[in-house]
Amino acid sequence: MSDSLNYHYPLDDSWSTQEVIDVVNFFSCVEKAYEKSVNRGELLAAYRKFKQVVPGKSEEKSYFRDFEKASGYASFPVVKKARNSEQSAISMN
Repeated sequence: MSDSLNYHYPLDDSWSTQEVIDVVNFFSCVEKAYEKSVNRGELLAAYRKFKQVVPGKSEEKSYFRDFEKASGYASFPVVKKARNSEQSAISMN
């Protein structure tokens, strides 16, 4: 189990406070999916907000890679599972 205080989220200095909150919230949802479970609707809503901050696919991949290096948690499989699932809770256990 990871302690999010032991690593930093990949962030951009040019983002507004709200954009930082949206990105951190998305990565927090990814953590929850691995550590317990996360509400599917909450995760998908957080991902939509993340995509408003990071609209480019290559930029997204870069942030996902940085987050995985820091935390050990892969974001893409969580988003993919949420998109393809009808379950209300997403868990990567």
